[in-house]
Amino acid sequence: MAFPVLDMHCDTADRIAWPSLDPLFYQRAGHAQFNPDDPAAAEDTALDDNGCHLSLNKMGDIPWAQCFACFIYDEFSPEESIAFYRHVMGHLDDEIRAHADRIAQARTAADIRPRLESSGHVAVRTIENARLFADDPDLVGALADEGVLMASLSWNARGPLASGNDAPEAGITELGAEIIRRMEDARMVLDVSHLNDTCFADVLRLTKRPFVASHSNSRAVCGHPRNLTDAQFAEIRDRGGVVGLNYCPDFLRDDASSVEPTFDDLCRHVEHWLDLDGENSVALGSDFDGTDLPSCISSAAKAPELQAVFAERFGEEITRKLCYENALSFFERWGR
Repeated sequence: MAFPVLDMHCDTADRIAWPSLDPLFYQRAGHAQFNPDDPAAAEDTALDDNGCHLSLNKMGDIPWAQCFACFIYDEFSPEESIAFYRHVMGHLDDEIRAHADRIAQARTAADIRPRLESSGHVAVRTIENARLFADDPDLVGALADEGVLMASLSWNARGPLASGNDAPEAGITELGAEIIRRMEDARMVLDVSHLNDTCFADVLRLTKRPFVASHSNSRAVCGHPRNLTDAQFAEIRDRGGVVGLNYCPDFLRDDASSVEPTFDDLCRHVEHWLDLDGENSVALGSDFDGTDLPSCISSAAKAPELQAVFAERFGEEITRKLCYENALSFFERWGR
């Protein structure tokens, strides 16, 4: 049987908006194609049918809620990031309107479940590396009102709000702490994926509400610093948050450069978290169109195969929780 999906992270919105960007952003990012290694990416502008990992056609008949991140490059200034966000999400909005018979935008968490229960598709707005808030903190409330349900504060480098693993000793900035407070007040979920360990520790001190790691795996299973330690996973679990399983090979196994990950490798991360009493805390965070993928889960079209493996290994109840119910229940609790 097929289960609904709530996938907490993809970069597809950037990819399909990229060909129509102002060339200024190509200069800042250092390349004129979203994926310099894939010339065909320059032709991907549609949401329904494309060469991306994710499309409406690849979702197929599965009821599907997708968190579409606007990924903002570390090279963009906070002011430039505002213009970039408006372009990427404006293009996504245009595509949703063009295919309104197949997908709708969730303005609030309460919009998601009815769409899934009617076997539809739904788009959820999120932000990865919300450095635009450093230019105008009032954007937190404004974008929450527009339907942004979740945001992370950094990508890999040192940023104006927080920092990633390229700056492992840098913590949450004073402005970043203010943004966290504003996000909690606006009911915008804090996403800690990409934060370094120093910033994660700061988040524990600064937050009053649950938070998530939208696309991070287990560091005990694969030692990449982008993955979560058991202690970090336990903090997210105990505070009522969720963690989205990332399909990136480098986050699945330590030797991914020489051995392609399989479904067994995805299951190892799930099994480890289940051993840590994470049955209600594990979700999906594919990172579609933001990374290379193993052939076993090379696109959204492979979701039924992944679900079948999960159902065989973990049973239908846990598979249902993993595929959508844990993440959906979290968003619904947070939105109250």
